Amino acid sequence: MSAAAPLEGYFREAAAWDADRIRTARRSARVAWRVAAGGWLCALAGSIALAALMPLKRVEPFVVRVDNATGIVDVVPVYSGSVRPDQTITRYFLTHYVTTCERFNFATAESDYEECGAFHSAQRNQAWYALWNPTNAASPLNVHKDGSSVRAQVESVSFFERASGVTDLAQVRYLKAERQGAGA
Repeated sequence: MSAAAPLEGYFREAAAWDADRIRTARRSARVAWRVAAGGWLCALAGSIALAALMPLKRVEPFVVRVDNATGIVDVVPVYSGSVRPDQTITRYFLTHYVTTCERFNFATAESDYEECGAFHSAQRNQAWYALWNPTNAASPLNVHKDGSSVRAQVESVSFFERASGVTDLAQVRYLKAERQGAGA
């Protein structure tokens, strides 16, 4: 029995050492799970904070305009949605009509003539034909046969309201410039 006592002490020590190693491994696993949970909580909190701050980050584009004649720089106001869409579309068509029908370039004269005719009524088309008829001395075809060209640039379009409340009247301000041809 005396030989068994040191062996029994040795086994007790080995069991204690084994239990200590198991306790250390469990403690290490608990710490690892806590660190992992903390990492996930930080990631979740960061995602929530980012989602909460996203509406604050937005890009507001703006257009800087330089006047060709004076060189004055200004910022074009942002469309606020207060103008009715029909007024915006009417403004586009008026600008397009004046630009196309008031310009003259021999290369585009035929297509401009036809496009302007598409905008007119039958009565206005007769007057348009009479103006552009080559037998007419004031026809753009005769006036600009020396190679000169005419450019039209719309400056502004203003809408007016009649006393009855109808807004079917517009004023278009534009510049018309003539460039002399090579033969002039």
